[in-house]
Amino acid sequence: MKKILLLCAAAVLGLMPVRLPAHSQAATTENPSRPWMNRSLSPQRRAELLVKRMTLDEKILEIHMMNTKEHPREVAAIPRLGIPALKITNGPAGAGPGDSPHPVPATALPSAIALAASWDPALAETFGKIAARESADRGEGVIEAPGVNITRVPQNGRNFEYFGEDPYLAGRLAVAEIRGIQSQNVIAEVKHYDANNQETDRKTINEVIDERTLREIYLPAFAAAIQQGHAAAVMCAYPSVNGQFGCENVHQLKDILRGEWGFQGFVQSDYTATHSTIPAALAGLDLEMKHDAYYDSDMKAAVTSGKLPESVVDTMLIRRYGEMFRFGLFDHPHQPKPIPAKQDGAMARAIAEQCAVLLKNSDHLLPLNPKSLHSVALIGPFAGSAQTGGGGSSQVTPLYTVTPMEGLKKYLGTAATLTYNDGSDPAAAAAIAKTADAALVMVGNKDREGADRPNLSLPPRQDQLVAAVAAVNPHTIVVLKTGGPVLMPWLDQVPAVLEVWYPGEEDGNVVADLLFGKADPSGKLPMTFPKTENETPAHTPEQYPGVDGTAVYSERLEVGYRWYDAQNIAPLFPFGFGLSYTSFRLSHVRAPSKMEPGKPIQISLEVANTGSRAGADVIQVYISSPASTGEPPKQLKGLAKVDLRPGETRIVSVTLDPHAFSMWSTKADRWMVQPGQYEILAGDSSRDLPLHAVLHVPSVSATAQPTADSGATESSMRPRTPRRRVTEARQ
Repeated sequence: MKKILLLCAAAVLGLMPVRLPAHSQAATTENPSRPWMNRSLSPQRRAELLVKRMTLDEKILEIHMMNTKEHPREVAAIPRLGIPALKITNGPAGAGPGDSPHPVPATALPSAIALAASWDPALAETFGKIAARESADRGEGVIEAPGVNITRVPQNGRNFEYFGEDPYLAGRLAVAEIRGIQSQNVIAEVKHYDANNQETDRKTINEVIDERTLREIYLPAFAAAIQQGHAAAVMCAYPSVNGQFGCENVHQLKDILRGEWGFQGFVQSDYTATHSTIPAALAGLDLEMKHDAYYDSDMKAAVTSGKLPESVVDTMLIRRYGEMFRFGLFDHPHQPKPIPAKQDGAMARAIAEQCAVLLKNSDHLLPLNPKSLHSVALIGPFAGSAQTGGGGSSQVTPLYTVTPMEGLKKYLGTAATLTYNDGSDPAAAAAIAKTADAALVMVGNKDREGADRPNLSLPPRQDQLVAAVAAVNPHTIVVLKTGGPVLMPWLDQVPAVLEVWYPGEEDGNVVADLLFGKADPSGKLPMTFPKTENETPAHTPEQYPGVDGTAVYSERLEVGYRWYDAQNIAPLFPFGFGLSYTSFRLSHVRAPSKMEPGKPIQISLEVANTGSRAGADVIQVYISSPASTGEPPKQLKGLAKVDLRPGETRIVSVTLDPHAFSMWSTKADRWMVQPGQYEILAGDSSRDLPLHAVLHVPSVSATAQPTADSGATESSMRPRTPRRRVTEARQ
């Protein structure tokens, strides 16, 4: 039902696809002085004609941004040729940027990691449409989103901008968000290509990553964004990978991105990520964000001296102008107009509510019944104001905010006393909590670009605060507002924990709707929550943050849940975990017993809502490869989110692409499928997979990049004993 309402709202708000191909637009009479404005020509041809008329100085002007205080992310216009200014904004959490001296407000959507917790591509598409339309409403033509870097280390200060630890999940969401963005005639710029996995020493670190790990963990989400999402732009990253900076990395930019994936769009640098002129140009960097000598005077000198053919600069511009023509930025530049704050805010609220993850709910304490409450204590450093997002260049200036106090009062009215304490003094907070019917403790962190967390603990005094309140009130509910995993030394002392991430400008309404049951928490963790500081995949200094400027990815394929499975370590909360106010049963799975080479595999299963409330469950399909492949114990390869009414049973189908069974062969330098017996596992958490089947895979080879579209062959799945979803914190 929520999806239907969102789709209806999207149609009403004008968020459905509107872009027409250039060929379908009415052709105009060719202007002899500006033949590139003839809309009957292809975007590529129009770009070629335009570049032919440009002087070298004009070309140089157009391959870097202005980078002034008033135009921080803007490429200059050239009125002589009818070239419009290209305004660019950040975008993982809505229309940024946070680095403008006069930020223009927009809807502060939930953080990207929150969106990932929805496990819902349809929701990601709606998210992209809202962010892009608001960018267009501000006159901007490119949004730097989505971010798809894999969570390698949970301390990464920028994890909140990304989609978690699994490349398949990140790829599915990226494809959907890109489609949403580009349906609004705004260019999506996927970032940060590639392996931008830490903020510590991010501009200087050299990452040593073997080819198989690159191909199987860090590149698939980017491949999906390009090959299925058709992202028109890519941002190259700060770090060096195997000795070459991201924005001049020949292997990644030239060999893979353009050569293997066939990328036709343009590559833009991250700020200060350009380190050269000729090497960057030859590798395929088209647009420099920062205005310095590399892509200005040095580039002109390289061309005029004959060290660099002018045709290389021409190609940079043809790539970008081709995309600008394709999305109508020459013919119909976006004109500033008011953002529909109320309507988009309602959409932001609906999205955020589907991103929350219920981690613990002993004795069904949640949802609360407002009629049974006479006094509520609202406590904590994140209880006073809305947590609209993390810090850094992605931070959106919200059009408005809703505080937790405002959201709760709508439910409690005057019937209950609502007392607030900021939690700075745990003893004082405990005093007001002691006599309350329920104590709501809102704690969290403020992750930000440019710095990693010093550890996985909550900031100082917050753990003591939770423990102090829990000691005096058995109805203590912890609401986490974080950019990633945190340790929970107080977990056994509290009956309920709800992770809402950075919920955006509607924070107060979102949290209240969830706590009082207007919305059912249906999110699943997109990253593993560890029990202790050292129980993480990259836990040695050589792995992270690196020694002498080098970080060695020696964990190889064992990232996130793959490592916990391989090491047989039980996390605090596993990847894919999330409770609900209702319960589900999975059964009656059907799948093929043998793969037919090159054909997708279809599996189906029954999902029943066995509780008394409507809710949504996420069906997760993992593949366990033969031990001889050297793959991790199991890997996510399919998903489906399903809404169910109380007592409703539905048959859900998941398709596994043939490449879901492939691995990268370093020896053969290509994707291959090793024959053998593969196990298909299905459930609703990486550690709760009650259904499984054995699938025989014959000898085949795969030469293309695995896709992000899920799929499988017809086996007899042998059901393990179905289990009801647990309501305790750990599995």
